[in-house]
Amino acid sequence: MKSVVILGSTGSIGESTLKVAEALPEAIRIVGLATRTKVTRVIDQALEFGVGVVAVEDPAAAREAEALARPHGIAVLAGAEGVAALAASAEADTVVCALVGLAGLRPVLAAMDAGHDVALATKEVLVSAGELVMRRRAAAGVNLLPVDSEHSALFQCLQSTVSQAACVRGPGAAPAACAEARVERLLLTASGGPFASRPETDFERVTPAQALNHPRWSMGPKVTVDSATMMNKGLEVLEARWLFNIPVDKIGVVVHPESIVHSLVTFVDGSAMAQMSVPDMRFPIQYALTWPDRLSVKMPPLDLARQKSLTFFDPDESRFPCLGLVREAARAGGTMPAVLNAADEVAVQAFLAGALPFAGIWRTVEAVMSAHRAGPCADFEAVFEADAWARRQVTAVTGWGG
Repeated sequence: MKSVVILGSTGSIGESTLKVAEALPEAIRIVGLATRTKVTRVIDQALEFGVGVVAVEDPAAAREAEALARPHGIAVLAGAEGVAALAASAEADTVVCALVGLAGLRPVLAAMDAGHDVALATKEVLVSAGELVMRRRAAAGVNLLPVDSEHSALFQCLQSTVSQAACVRGPGAAPAACAEARVERLLLTASGGPFASRPETDFERVTPAQALNHPRWSMGPKVTVDSATMMNKGLEVLEARWLFNIPVDKIGVVVHPESIVHSLVTFVDGSAMAQMSVPDMRFPIQYALTWPDRLSVKMPPLDLARQKSLTFFDPDESRFPCLGLVREAARAGGTMPAVLNAADEVAVQAFLAGALPFAGIWRTVEAVMSAHRAGPCADFEAVFEADAWARRQVTAVTGWGG
């Protein structure tokens, strides 16, 4: 039985995590839930799963939650400090982080420092502060387990070929034994968004409605636009670099519209291994929470005969320069990835507000990166200072104040 805290329980990953827990009541016990503002839903979740404490990041929403929780004897922790305190709760074994953006960094560090394993869905935590996070993970001797389907696929392929003795502490714990010495290349699959299969698209004329029209997934606007620019896949390259201690030059991207193969590993002996399943986030969530075991539960089966065909092709990086910008940020290191991430976030907001053309997203990110001198990713404050600087610089570059 694992005792699990879910940070971001009212979002899509959090709701899927609760479905996994519901299907495995003898293996997973929910002991804490956190949300930013969705207080009614988080209290309903607490009542359904018998949870005695919740955290609400927004202070005003926390006061509302206290009024709803009091008759049921549910404790409410308020603010970012409350979320971090919940992550460090002595009752937890594993903390699932599905918070949005850098809001996940402080509670992830708090969970690790408290000796808890972290199942990570918030890619910005590793994108912006991977060096810091992995240093703290090593000091704490805990596991950092991927929840993104692509990184879970890579982890599963590596687990299938490398001895458990070498990988006993999970991704990043024994990198030379686990990955780098045996791996030739990691290959992340991408849906391609709405434009990878449409070379005729004029990116100067793309509207927000077109960029948000993803052919396969229903996601939030930021992730959907990042999928359209392929920045989302670039950020996943940075995430994989830290999880598996693999240089970015050995991490590639291939467009796979069917989203059945979630990622592949090519080994130094020339063999390749892929992980496949129908696209359902419960698969990687369950693996993160039950690792190193696999537990029997009813899930949608994969019928390859019915699927008939699987398609793969290389992305055109001349049309999707965000992939190259990510590699530049990774080579610069230090605070540069945090600057890339923050600049992209604000540029996407400007595009959705009609203040920036679609191609202006990557032009703005490139301009902000060019103006930044990377410093060391030494601590929490350095990451947030770089993030804040990049946001101000986007305003200076574009004139958009959001």
